[in-house]
Amino acid sequence: MKSFGEGLGKLSAAFAVVGGSILVSLVVLVVTSILGRALFSMPVPGDFEIVAVGTAIAVFLFLPYCYLNRGNVAVDIFISRMPRRAQYVMDLFAALLFGVIAGLFAWRMAYGLADTFGNRDISMILGFPIWIAYPFGIASFTLLSVSCFHTAVDTLRRFGDE
Repeated sequence: MKSFGEGLGKLSAAFAVVGGSILVSLVVLVVTSILGRALFSMPVPGDFEIVAVGTAIAVFLFLPYCYLNRGNVAVDIFISRMPRRAQYVMDLFAALLFGVIAGLFAWRMAYGLADTFGNRDISMILGFPIWIAYPFGIASFTLLSVSCFHTAVDTLRRFGDE
């Protein structure tokens, strides 16, 4: 199971690197657009559409890595004062609940992908297909769900070791 966790960590890190690369590209795009607008009165057409979709994709890609590195928001001020057993139960419950929710998001995004693809929804200015963000969301939420359930199993294992 250790190698599965390591593989999950590497895949999540790869997702995050792609997300970071997208954000860096978006920064270059915004700077280019601002300079073009200021110097030549020629901004990049549809820059805000690209930034909106790119940011959504990047956020999706960061989620599994953030969760595996315990970067999610937690109310430790209350939990840290609880007995160790209660902390394990809370961690287990949170991992299972978040795993189910992430799985539901992935499932519903698959329907959203089919809908936007079938309707041929496009962006207003550039006319690029809206569905292009959905595969990233589906993959990320699926990986997040698997990461949550892996964390739940790991929490049970740690609880059993004590």
